[in-house]
Amino acid sequence: MRFLPSFASRLIEPAAAGTLPSFYNRGVLRQRTLRSQTRAIGVGLHSGQRVELTLRPAPPNTGIVFRRVDLPQPVEIRMSADAVSDTRMATTASHGTAKVATVEHLMSACAGLGIDNLTIDITAEEVPILDGSAASFLFLLQNAGVVWQDAPRQFIRVTQPVEIRDGEGSTVRWARLEPYHGYRLSFEIVFDHPAVDSTGQRVTFDMGTGSYQRDIARARTFGFTRDVETMRVNGLALGGGLDNAIVMDDYKILNAEGLRYDDEFAKHKILDAIGDMYMLGKPLLTSYSAFRSGHELNNRLARALMARTDCWEIVTFEDETQAPKGFAQMAPAW
Repeated sequence: MRFLPSFASRLIEPAAAGTLPSFYNRGVLRQRTLRSQTRAIGVGLHSGQRVELTLRPAPPNTGIVFRRVDLPQPVEIRMSADAVSDTRMATTASHGTAKVATVEHLMSACAGLGIDNLTIDITAEEVPILDGSAASFLFLLQNAGVVWQDAPRQFIRVTQPVEIRDGEGSTVRWARLEPYHGYRLSFEIVFDHPAVDSTGQRVTFDMGTGSYQRDIARARTFGFTRDVETMRVNGLALGGGLDNAIVMDDYKILNAEGLRYDDEFAKHKILDAIGDMYMLGKPLLTSYSAFRSGHELNNRLARALMARTDCWEIVTFEDETQAPKGFAQMAPAW
């Protein structure tokens, strides 16, 4: 993993040095983008390909957009729930025949820092896995700096419950959104594996009162050696290893350093859910809860919410003090 270039860490700053946008004086909760361009190089978890990312500031209301600059004609892929084309082992977004895979960790980091607008040039079809968590992306984004923009931040506020449920009995799995003044996530996992069973399997995290950087961002993706051969036959996990995932045999964790959190498995599921739900294109005001969910169910939930126009509304905060606790502040620099 390499970061190019290196910047001094900084807190959130006004969009132009010495000039405060008009929204600043009025106390409106505003959109955010990067202060400067930054780059990273790594390999794709599933493709094993070398890939370079260049992250650039973007104008208000752009959203998060990937540009496949390795194609004969660059193709823009705008992150949205409808753009998701594949959810096997990761979240993949497409525009036409162009795609970008494993976007969830970077999307999660953007949600954790409250970044609304970003253009990402990418030189292959999969985002680099880096250390298997969102921490490296968070570090990269914070080092580039985050700035306010002269436009109000828009939220999707859930007003009525929406749920997706599959299976029955021991096979049941579900994901649900309910009204909540803030963004709270609860996740419960069941893997029936000794190493997982010995850890915390249910986690609740509130984006407004907790610390995404401290509590969630470092949780790594995980997998089982018994699945590796099957995945590689199917062209998956070609870039995976002990340096970018928690790996387990039938009994134990193989990583020499062990876990980063006592409940790292469940926390990584929350990390993924934050990234998957940020594919909606705007931050959520809701309570998300899930049992044995994954990328596919998360995307179905996001699409179901968009289809139920009576269950949500777009809101802004003309007075940032009326926003949920913690939403007007920026996560501290590293």
